[in-house]
Amino acid sequence: MTVKIIIDSLGDLPVEILNKLDINVIPICVLFGTESFHDGVDMTNEQFYARLVSTKTAPTTAVPALGTFIDMFEEVAKKADEILMISVSHKLSATFDTATKAAEMVKTKAKIKVIDSLSVIMGQGMLAIQAAEMAKVGTSLNEIVKKVQGNIPRTESRMAFDTLEYLKRGGRIGAGRAFLGSILRINPVLCLKDGEVYPLSRERSRVKSIEALYNWVLSYHSIDAIAVEDATTPDEADQLAARLKKKFAGIPLYRSKVGAVIGAHVGPSVIAVSVVGDK
Repeated sequence: MTVKIIIDSLGDLPVEILNKLDINVIPICVLFGTESFHDGVDMTNEQFYARLVSTKTAPTTAVPALGTFIDMFEEVAKKADEILMISVSHKLSATFDTATKAAEMVKTKAKIKVIDSLSVIMGQGMLAIQAAEMAKVGTSLNEIVKKVQGNIPRTESRMAFDTLEYLKRGGRIGAGRAFLGSILRINPVLCLKDGEVYPLSRERSRVKSIEALYNWVLSYHSIDAIAVEDATTPDEADQLAARLKKKFAGIPLYRSKVGAVIGAHVGPSVIAVSVVGDK
């Protein structure tokens, strides 16, 4: 039985990995006012962040129409007996619900399983990588699902950024708190765990916020895989990745980019790290 993997674009998987593992992507919609773009299709990350910093209009996002999921499932079903879609957390997006409805409508074409990753960015992405690697060597859908579900609680992401301006634009915090953060040069660190985003700490410098990410990874006693992401600051992310690679030699470490949906809320200077492992 042939198994194929689908993920939505919030998983931040690099194109080379998508191609190598034959993972299909459903792009999330990004809107600037009345203009709508498909994330990673007709708007690249570079174009998104350039526009984000040049406009005062807060971008919004939307789940693609039900028909988009149906079309994807039907297309993939032409070359697969079984399909696994790994969705962004249902607590952050309606993607999981829409995908589940679409799967029910296409169930006569292939056996389809939709998993809520309870994650986003490369936390979600690394679950898809594992699933695709297993599928590539002929592992059954049931075994892949069991393995992925077992790793969901072992997956966590953290991100550091240097301004509250974009959270203010999107209405996530009040103007007063954004002003306070700017004056005190607070660099927030967020945690993405169990499907939700939590404020974790407020560091007083960019260097300290990135160091907090590094020290967090060091708190693990067993790690399966690590991912380091940036939006527009590749040098900083490369330096962090090099330090982690030296410390955790032999463990897969992926480099990627934080996509438009998360970037819209935290801005272009975000650095993110995801880990699948045990503390």
